[in-house]
Amino acid sequence: QVQLVESGGGLVQAGGSLRLSCAASGRTFSSHSMGWFRQAPGNEREFVAAISRDGINTYYEDAVKGRFTISRDNAKNTVYLQMNTLKPEDTAAYYCAAKFRGTLATLYRSRYWYDNWGQGTQVTVSS
Repeated sequence: QVQLVESGGGLVQAGGSLRLSCAASGRTFSSHSMGWFRQAPGNEREFVAAISRDGINTYYEDAVKGRFTISRDNAKNTVYLQMNTLKPEDTAAYYCAAKFRGTLATLYRSRYWYDNWGQGTQVTVSS
């Protein structure tokens, strides 16, 4: 198992950028597929992006394609979410998640597939 701690959230104007980080504890970070999810008040937690264990394959929810980039640095046990051209509808709590030995096939968009979660970081985009 890994423990996950997100950081980098904050208040930004529409059109601005933020970079979220998720630091993982433990020696097995490179054995985990990683995902980012978000949850706005009153909404379900929804998939944003995922990255394979080796960082080669990435997947995005349609609404963030071309604006968000997920990446990872296995030497630093960290996964990132670079968010550009932010919109008010991106406002949510953002969570990173880890799946041990997970392969990004069909289930990575489901929050139930992941084993471990961070506590979340709030992103607020003002219009």
